[in-house]
Amino acid sequence: MIVKLFYPEGKKMSVRIIVDSASDLTKERADALNLDYMPLKTIFGETEYLDGVTISHKEFYEKLIECGTIPTTSQVSPHDFEAKFKEVKEAGDTAVVICLSSLLSGTYQSAHIALDGYEDCITLVDSLNVCLGEQILVLYAVKLRDEGLSAKEIAEKLEEKKKDVCVLAVFDTLEYLKQGGRISKTAAWAGNILSIKPVIAIEKGEVAILGKARGSKNGNNILIQEVKNKNGIDFSMPYMLGYSGLDDSLLRKYIADSADLWTGQTKELPISTIGSTIGTHAGPGAICVSFFHNA
Repeated sequence: MIVKLFYPEGKKMSVRIIVDSASDLTKERADALNLDYMPLKTIFGETEYLDGVTISHKEFYEKLIECGTIPTTSQVSPHDFEAKFKEVKEAGDTAVVICLSSLLSGTYQSAHIALDGYEDCITLVDSLNVCLGEQILVLYAVKLRDEGLSAKEIAEKLEEKKKDVCVLAVFDTLEYLKQGGRISKTAAWAGNILSIKPVIAIEKGEVAILGKARGSKNGNNILIQEVKNKNGIDFSMPYMLGYSGLDDSLLRKYIADSADLWTGQTKELPISTIGSTIGTHAGPGAICVSFFHNA
């Protein structure tokens, strides 16, 4: 028996990608890639903003510097996810949902709560990443969607490849880690006196400290060596460089110092700003590189 499927207004079923703002994709970039954008909330004092919607990355850092206090962030709610899932189902579409690490936020859990009744059209992926690591997984998903894969096939590919994602970063200051209660005032004071730059990575879905560099030059050298330790960058897959704050000069310095990694591999380096999810703890001046490592 042949069953004909009919969709609203003659529309064929399409595959949608739903992504949260912790991926550090701007709303404009998400729209250009035809993504459904779910903003987390950033809260300065009593004022609440939708990340990437009612406050841009630039505006976030301007407020962070101006206020001198650490904002808080709030996960996407189950209600917001349920409304989006309902929209997908009523349109006769399917979707893959890519969330920041479940070990760093309750956003994935919110999506899981909202999934009840939508399992036939919605597939969830816990990226086990955040920031630019999550972003390159999203860009990989876009590539797969454009190649014609189904939502479930895309999710399967993401589950296979997410373990190969590397996120490495150097923070320029310990001040915001101190204000957020991540390190003691004494450690922050000593670190600033000695020009200590924490080098971090995302490992198994959590933030890990790889080391402490004396100065930006040493921090750049550690990043370069860590890329090599990961067996190098798979340039056939998405990759991204990023910076936090209002000035990209430290990233430009890293690019110059790490020229051997890029020369002959790519004609142009993709660069993104780092948003509030990591920026709240990093502050201005952080640099980040994310990539899929070679097998």
